[in-house]
Amino acid sequence: MQRLSAYLPKLSYPVRSGVHPNTAFALGFALDYARTVGDAGLEKLAIERSRSYYLADAACPVAYEPSGEDFFSPCLLEADLMRRVLPPAEFSAWLDRFLPGLRPAVPGGGAAGGLGNLDLPAKVTDPTDGKIVHLDGLNLVRAWTMRGIASALPPDDPRRARLATLADAHAASGLARVASGHYEGEHWLASFAVYLETGTW
Repeated sequence: MQRLSAYLPKLSYPVRSGVHPNTAFALGFALDYARTVGDAGLEKLAIERSRSYYLADAACPVAYEPSGEDFFSPCLLEADLMRRVLPPAEFSAWLDRFLPGLRPAVPGGGAAGGLGNLDLPAKVTDPTDGKIVHLDGLNLVRAWTMRGIASALPPDDPRRARLATLADAHAASGLARVASGHYEGEHWLASFAVYLETGTW
């Protein structure tokens, strides 16, 4: 963690990719670790950097997700990080700005802009392709981040119910492909499945 603590103050802008270097993914794990082991310095740094990188974000471009070989959702990873960082009321307001399509525009009306491709599990056309199969992992990541985001909302919040429904659909799609019989996915998808199934939201 010493290297991460030295690196984060140098990182002027977050990496928002859908693969390994995603900053929100790293910060979420760092924050969970810091709180588990009682590393107050790392916790403070992770919270400060998260606020600096993401607090002003609004209207995440859900129409741009996913890229063809993503196994991370930049929008959902960011929201799942910020539910760890912000107090519940502040997070709820931030989420309205960041993912406005989660909430109906008017009572009884449709969603304000919708969630684009986040509404449906990503489609994997060839599980033997080492890049295309990333999308199976993406479905698992979407499921665990949706459950995490939902956990930070009040029980009667309509966004919570919608996220739970979407998470179940993504989980079912991703878990069905963990044991596909193809090395390209089988050698790593199980780790994502374990995190999904054992996560505490």
